[in-house]
Amino acid sequence: MRPVHIALAVLVTALWGVNFVVIEVGLDHFPPLLFCALRFLVAALPAVFLVGPPRVAWRWILGVGLALGVAKFGLLFIGMHEGMPAGLSSLALQIQAVFTALFAVVVLAERPGRRRLLGMAVALAGIAVAAVDEGASGPLLGFVLVVAAAAFWGVSNVLTRKAAPPDALNFMVWVSLVPVAPLLLLSLMFEGARPDLDALSRLDWAGVGAIVYVAWVTTVFGFGIWGFLLRTYDASAVAPFSLLVPVFGMSSAALVLGEGISGPRWLAAALLVGGVALTSLPAGRLSRMTPSPGLRPRRRAAAADAPGPGPAAPGTLAPADTTASRTPSTASRPSPRG
Repeated sequence: MRPVHIALAVLVTALWGVNFVVIEVGLDHFPPLLFCALRFLVAALPAVFLVGPPRVAWRWILGVGLALGVAKFGLLFIGMHEGMPAGLSSLALQIQAVFTALFAVVVLAERPGRRRLLGMAVALAGIAVAAVDEGASGPLLGFVLVVAAAAFWGVSNVLTRKAAPPDALNFMVWVSLVPVAPLLLLSLMFEGARPDLDALSRLDWAGVGAIVYVAWVTTVFGFGIWGFLLRTYDASAVAPFSLLVPVFGMSSAALVLGEGISGPRWLAAALLVGGVALTSLPAGRLSRMTPSPGLRPRRRAAAADAPGPGPAAPGTLAPADTTASRTPSTASRPSPRG
């Protein structure tokens, strides 16, 4: 990869990592489901009028929008609202790669090889270490909700693989439109109209900034750059950079929020990142990052659901805020929260 493109890849993963800290700021201003709805509303509008009509069937847009936007990000925001630390959230979400591989076995009849099975086992060991540490020192419910969010991210990754969108940014923008109404309805049902109206009436620059960051910076900008890199290089050259997301997430949470990183959490991070690397990256390319001379149509379709934010991300979309990393034999995904 060209140095400028390596710098862009690192920049995007840094933005996705910091996104978890920004979500903490947003949760101080809004109920979690309302904040999630506002994130997707701002990400979708006015972008839907600029990216052109959807390029895949509506059933895939609806399916990914509900799985990723409502379930994944809704659970993530609630989990963090319940006390799950930002840094640990950025790490725990990476277990989505294991869920993606497992769901691909069931839905796509894909068969993981020994290396990928080993990677799943190592990543699950990391989650177990993190769960024990969090259960002893923090709210276990928040941890469980974030892991459940990662599972729904895996569902959305498999659906994205089936959809094979030719334009990742177009797909992400239209997917962002789907969760807005369901999330607003859920917020009214479970969080109440009064808290929602109070949050909107007290809107300040910090709250506006949090919404703009998770919507435009991590979703529109981050996903747009990530999609450009995936169109320019082979997915296996871009995918490894997504493993930097929890590094930036944990370090920024420690610097900005003062979150401590215990010995068990470092161990969990090493196991999880190592396991995700084994699970996500193609055999024989773990250390090879060379540009592809050109993407054939089939490769281009595959790149559309390669690692990214959360259509996130950011939480997501992943990118940051998301998106799904895939290999020639299975789909897995790295993006951020938010």
